[in-house]
Amino acid sequence: MTRSARRTRRTLQVAGAGAAALLALSACSSSDDSSSSKSGSSASASPKMSGTVTVFAAASLKESFTTLGKEFETAHPGTKVTFNFAGSDTLAASITSGAPADVFAAASPKTMAIVTDKSDGVGTPATFVRNQLEIATLPGNPDKVTSLKDLTKSSLKVVLCDKTVPCGAAAQKALTASKLKLTPVSYEEDVKSALNKVVLKEADAAVVYKTDVHAAGSKVEGVEFPESADAINDYPIVLLKNAPNAVAAKAFIALVQSAEGQKVLSAAGFLKP
Repeated sequence: MTRSARRTRRTLQVAGAGAAALLALSACSSSDDSSSSKSGSSASASPKMSGTVTVFAAASLKESFTTLGKEFETAHPGTKVTFNFAGSDTLAASITSGAPADVFAAASPKTMAIVTDKSDGVGTPATFVRNQLEIATLPGNPDKVTSLKDLTKSSLKVVLCDKTVPCGAAAQKALTASKLKLTPVSYEEDVKSALNKVVLKEADAAVVYKTDVHAAGSKVEGVEFPESADAINDYPIVLLKNAPNAVAAKAFIALVQSAEGQKVLSAAGFLKP
């Protein structure tokens, strides 16, 4: 081989090695970019949550939402869920008056509309559970209450939720459908207050939700009545417009609607949406 041919061959070998190195470098860079892109995409899809999530929820959700709040905090270290449980109408009024909150879970579409009609919600509220009425009596049912009509006896002290509260509106609907007139000894501001009158033996019976009878355990006895099937309440939930912690709020709503959330709610006596 001539000197000129050997020189040409060496030049080609060096050029080939350089091209291979460039290709390897390019592939590595492409891989890094892809990895970086995936990492960024993942971070964007699941941003790290922290801070407090404030949930305004119907009083009847107290036990189940408290459980879900603890589960949420465990799943997302650095977060805290705080609750305001009360009558849905009271909560709605607070929200429209500017009370800082992230999530609103109401016991009826009517009370949810108080918030959404003021454009204080984000998107369309989603029904996540339903609830049915039941009569709560003293343990052992000493007054032998077996029907809604029995509550009209003048000898009984009966408590109802206020008519503006979802449980009260549902009770009135059931009474009207049955053509019954009932004058309670008191109208209570929320379902827990109505139930508590029976627990404290200040009333003989109260019309509340199945979930509240369930939560009270042996402190009361539940009596089902067929008219309750015509007065079942849908429970909607929504992210609030001025939510201070919207990211975590969305995650909490997702938990409520998830299989795990539904399991907790079903165990409390709620009906599927």
